[in-house]
Amino acid sequence: MTTASTTTTLPENAYKPLPPGAVYAPPVPASAALPELTGRAVGWGLFLCVIFTVASAYSGLKVGQVMEAAIPISILAIGLARAYPRRSSLLENVIITGIGGLAGSVVAGAIFTLPALYILKLDPHPVQTIFICLAGGCLGVLFLIPLRRYFVRDMHGLLPYPEATAITEVLVTGEKGGSQAKLLLQATAIAGAYDFFVTTFHVWKEYLDFQFVPALHTLSERARMGLSFDAISFILGLGYVMGLRSSMILCAGGVLSNLVLVPLIWMIGSHMATTAVYPAQIPIAQMTAAQIFRGYVRFVGVGAIATAGIFGILKSMRVVAGSFAIAARAFRRGEDAGLQRTDRDISILAILIGVVVSAIGVAILLGSLAASPAVILLGLGLTLLFSFFFASVAANAIATTARNPVSGMTMLTIIVSSIVLLRFGLSGTTGMFFVMAIAGIVCTALSTSGQAITDFKTGYWLGSTPAAQEKVKFLGVIAASVAVGLTIVLLARTFQFGEAAPGDTRVVLASPQASIMKALVEGFMSRQPVAYILFGAGAAIALIMEMLGVPALIFALGMYLPLELNTPALVGGFLAHFLGRRSEKAGGERGSRIRERGVIIASGLMAGGALGGVAGAACRLIPSFTEDWIKTPFYANDVVSQTISAALFICLCAYLWYGSLRPLPSRDRQGAVQEESK
Repeated sequence: MTTASTTTTLPENAYKPLPPGAVYAPPVPASAALPELTGRAVGWGLFLCVIFTVASAYSGLKVGQVMEAAIPISILAIGLARAYPRRSSLLENVIITGIGGLAGSVVAGAIFTLPALYILKLDPHPVQTIFICLAGGCLGVLFLIPLRRYFVRDMHGLLPYPEATAITEVLVTGEKGGSQAKLLLQATAIAGAYDFFVTTFHVWKEYLDFQFVPALHTLSERARMGLSFDAISFILGLGYVMGLRSSMILCAGGVLSNLVLVPLIWMIGSHMATTAVYPAQIPIAQMTAAQIFRGYVRFVGVGAIATAGIFGILKSMRVVAGSFAIAARAFRRGEDAGLQRTDRDISILAILIGVVVSAIGVAILLGSLAASPAVILLGLGLTLLFSFFFASVAANAIATTARNPVSGMTMLTIIVSSIVLLRFGLSGTTGMFFVMAIAGIVCTALSTSGQAITDFKTGYWLGSTPAAQEKVKFLGVIAASVAVGLTIVLLARTFQFGEAAPGDTRVVLASPQASIMKALVEGFMSRQPVAYILFGAGAAIALIMEMLGVPALIFALGMYLPLELNTPALVGGFLAHFLGRRSEKAGGERGSRIRERGVIIASGLMAGGALGGVAGAACRLIPSFTEDWIKTPFYANDVVSQTISAALFICLCAYLWYGSLRPLPSRDRQGAVQEESK
């Protein structure tokens, strides 16, 4: 077993663009033969995948938030590695994290769509529920594999990969130990406690809107212009890893949506006190800024994301074709046809067989809905087209901002599918089930592809075998699909999804995303008009961004996401910028340590924030849970509560700043020199 050349330190160029002719060398080189695809790794990955899937399904249906699985599981993998006489290898921990991380992605695809079928009283069979998740998950992985080299190798250093960075730092730092591991654990503990209390209980305000300032309150009331800020550690760490440029572009999209388009729509429609303008349900004069954003501006963001995705597809077509050519040569000449272990995917034949089998399964599912052969073929074509198209969009979004526009792309799928299928005479309850089945498959596909690209980038940074990662993805998809399908069926018998029905005494699970999808498909199948102008406006904005040389997808995501998620990321981006300048000024080992400690602390903030979210979701599983279990006397006082929240967020920023600048103790400096000399 060739392990002598492996290290526990990422190379200097791990997060930087490579100069011409340079090649990235991971800590585990291609010549090494560490344990990777072992029963231990696969078993723990599947176990954690099922556990997190069940918990995520309930929390997602209750509060609309899916547990972040991959980062907490990477931390668990580090702990599990020490529970065996032979400590688990770095590559085994990548496998555990990759399988377990599918929990959140498959759940997101399921709960955004499938509960809508129960709200519509269509009651799908458990096998249909499971298969929709299974088909979508498999297609998401299959369609992403040809894009792997483009995203993880050709775009090396050009995309920040915030979530993959956090996972990589957790695995490497935990493997390395020493003061850096203590620093990671410290940052994780601080962020975990911080985010747990602020998002779970009434201790201080999570969201800052500064409405207690008279000038800002007047501006919000008269012009529907308002600033908002989600003061949690997870997004601060996310913005740091994204960097200043990406976070500024993201925030710029939010500024356009919330401080330009929302006030503009309000000014034009504020005199309409009795007439609602489609697609909103109430008159603009009665709408808040948040309602205007959801009712109109968000559709502009969807159009911008879709158009930016088209540009991304066009830019990557040459690379996709090259990936297929490489895979075809490897298939003809054998698995080792000039490809290193760290650059070897599953064969092109396996991908094609997987797509064909998945397509046949989807056709059988759609055929069970009593549609004509022409409609079945049309539905199958829409499913494959959207799944392939959105795989690239989701991967790009996750690689850039760690945010996957799942709901926006699913809404677009429902809208386009409804318009097309209505022309073929499909409507009513059959049409609703048909469209929601397509949407469920596509939603799961794009959600899974987003998680997969994070896993592939983590493996690229550390030296994993892509083919091994790809094979176990399908095992994880199967486990998560069965778990979430059965969980939804069980919850549907115990709870109501959406709103309470007259005479039904069961407890309600809000299912916010699925309720939106239900209203959308119901409206279209009732032949309501389409707000083409909003989608077209978004497309024009994306085109303008491309003409200006600005990454259109990042800007479009900023338009689509609520402003409170963009602003704290900008703070993290500024911290990264100024710490980067300090490290350049310091130079040498000192500068390198500043950069390394900054990334470790930011990764710890993301990891701790994810763990805090998981703990908060676990509390909500308790039937008697209420956010008032812990409530401070000042919580309801906006002036005091928001001021304390802002002060504590500034303390987090100070911790990130001064923690990055703090020099290593002398004994750890000596250990670092010894590590570098090996």
